[in-house]
Amino acid sequence: MIRTVASIAAIGLIAWIAFKIVFGVAGGLLGLLFSLAMFILKVALVVGLVYWLLTVFSPETARKMRNAIRGESL
Repeated sequence: MIRTVASIAAIGLIAWIAFKIVFGVAGGLLGLLFSLAMFILKVALVVGLVYWLLTVFSPETARKMRNAIRGESL
C-alpha cells in the first residue's frame, strides 16, 4: 500500500514537472508570437498611413508605387 501511494506521488511529481516544462515553453513561444504579431500590425499601419497620405497628396506617385508593386511596367 505504501508502494502504491509512493508510485502515485512519483507519477504526479513527474507529470507536474512535465506540465511546467511544456507550458513554460509554450508560454514563451506564445509571447514571442504575440509580440511579433503586434510588430507586424504596427508596420502595416504605418505603411497604410504613408500610402494613404501619398494617395491624398500625390496620386500619381501612389499609382506608380502600386504599379511597381504589382509588377506592371512604369
